[in-house]
Amino acid sequence: MPPPLKPKEKFSSKPSAWEWENKLSLSTLEIAEKAKPRQIFDVAAKAGIRLEEIEAYGHWKAKVSLELLERLASRPSGKLICVTGMTPTKEGDGKTCTSIGLTQALGLLKKKVMLTLREPSLAPIFGFKGGATGGGYSQVLPMEDINLHFTGDIHAIEIAHNLLAAVLENHLHHGNALDIDKDHIFWRRTLDISDRQLRDIIVGMAKASHFAKYRTGFDITAASEVMAVLSLSTSIHSFKSKLAKISVALTREGKLVTAKDLKAAGAMALLMKDALKPNLVQTLEGQPVFIHTGPFANVSHGNSSLLATQMALKLANYVVTESGFAADLGLEKLFDIVCREGGIRPSVVVMVVSLKALRSHAAKAGAKRGPDMFKAWDLFKEGFSNVRRHVDNIRKFGVEPVIAINRFPDDTEDDLRLVREYFQSIPVECAVSEVVRHGGRGGVTLAEKVLK
Repeated sequence: MPPPLKPKEKFSSKPSAWEWENKLSLSTLEIAEKAKPRQIFDVAAKAGIRLEEIEAYGHWKAKVSLELLERLASRPSGKLICVTGMTPTKEGDGKTCTSIGLTQALGLLKKKVMLTLREPSLAPIFGFKGGATGGGYSQVLPMEDINLHFTGDIHAIEIAHNLLAAVLENHLHHGNALDIDKDHIFWRRTLDISDRQLRDIIVGMAKASHFAKYRTGFDITAASEVMAVLSLSTSIHSFKSKLAKISVALTREGKLVTAKDLKAAGAMALLMKDALKPNLVQTLEGQPVFIHTGPFANVSHGNSSLLATQMALKLANYVVTESGFAADLGLEKLFDIVCREGGIRPSVVVMVVSLKALRSHAAKAGAKRGPDMFKAWDLFKEGFSNVRRHVDNIRKFGVEPVIAINRFPDDTEDDLRLVREYFQSIPVECAVSEVVRHGGRGGVTLAEKVLK
């Protein structure tokens, strides 16, 4: 946990210059290792989840029964706060950290709050991107468990997806009664590890195979249509119904072949009956968190499961959620797909902006790098125009955005002042967020503006 505050500093989100100039004394991993999380039964009780509604996976994580929604069906829903961002840099600009820190800040302000996030995929964890549990003092726990196998949901999705591929090829092997055209099979396999050599392969090489070989390959599990179906289902029945409609190939007459035609939907749903239940964990400061499903925003809708969001809205007065990529992708898909499917709507949108993202747009516009390149208005304007377009698009949905300026160690006060002045001129509410260094107290100003 962050060091204790003196009484007069309570809820302060403005650290001294000395504090900021010195880097975190502990790494993200060291902070997670030194943390003392609450027992998951205590986290559930704080959230209002009954003992009989949870299935513990060790001391720090649990599955939550869908019966909770039936019990709370008549309870009014809380307010949904969606965190999105400007067009990001490839390293990311802190949407997840901001989401976690904002949740912790609302907790400091004595609000009943929950957070919903997508589940990390192993491939990015072992690649350039890394984990997806926040950083510094803005984290969810248990960090290592969540980033690795967690409760096995992604593995279950992978197996169910590949079962459908196996059933399809077994059908071809045993006579092809549906008259499937092998040149129009578009159901590939999945694997949660980036193995480049498996992206494009040829199958049907075995001597015992009764059908001609054809080209196929492996996709990352998070890109599976099964993942998208799981994240938009609200019951085992709706889940099975959606699985049955998955198209896998064409017949020689050009008709779609579905999982229902192959009689695979029931077995797939059974393999994932536990994966349908949201996973309960906690922030570093003890606020309850649902981490469930991980559909990518570029090939799917890029938001955590509809079930997790619906549960959180019944349990808490404020629910923070994060949409993938920028406001023109994950957020638009939240409005266009998730909200329509689940009958929900954000009350406010928090858009994360970083000075390094603003700088990247200036660099792409041809600005020459140098000690003064980012201090002048004209070299920030490319980034400002990007933010302005996102703000305008958010307002078209009838929701007012709040800008969270995610501060990095090399951000100067002069640059921050310039950025704040620009947002005041639009005008749009903005606040500097320093949750990575200070946890919830570094996001209190942002939380207060969100509550307005």
